[in-house]
Amino acid sequence: MQVAVTGFGRVWRHRFGTGLDDAHRFARAVYYNTTGVVVEGEVRQRPQICGYARFDAVGGFNPNYPSRMINRVFECAEPSVWMGYNKLLFKRILTAGARPDWFLVVVRPELTGLLAVGTDDWRSTDTWLLSFSECAQEQEALLLMPACAWIRGDLGRFVLEPSERLPWTARLVLSRSD
Repeated sequence: MQVAVTGFGRVWRHRFGTGLDDAHRFARAVYYNTTGVVVEGEVRQRPQICGYARFDAVGGFNPNYPSRMINRVFECAEPSVWMGYNKLLFKRILTAGARPDWFLVVVRPELTGLLAVGTDDWRSTDTWLLSFSECAQEQEALLLMPACAWIRGDLGRFVLEPSERLPWTARLVLSRSD
């Protein structure tokens, strides 16, 4: 499956090879991205739904320039659940111009208002919630969405609209207020 990245969650973790003598220790690094919220001025993970996106350095991911990964399309494994965690493996970056099947989307209340995660009709059935953090009025959701999928927040219903000219880019657009 092919997934375009429209944004990242606020929390990053990494794992390097364990062999200190391994010359490729950092080249084989793995980076995990998940959701977080600001609590008392610090970004904290407050998972209500645990999950992460995994990026491998050998697949072309460069942690020094994560913004360069935005609007890039990756070959990914099918989403899965392992030991209670939702996970999505980003295997490698595809060449420019690749058309995605899905989009990795980050949602915060500044855009949509608060999401009523877990209630009926808060998202389209083809949207997969990868990770969700929440504390007080702070939320962050990491979603896997196909084009034209939707979510509902306090501010209304938002549809994921890909660009016709640049199909690897997409944004959530308010379709109607509720």
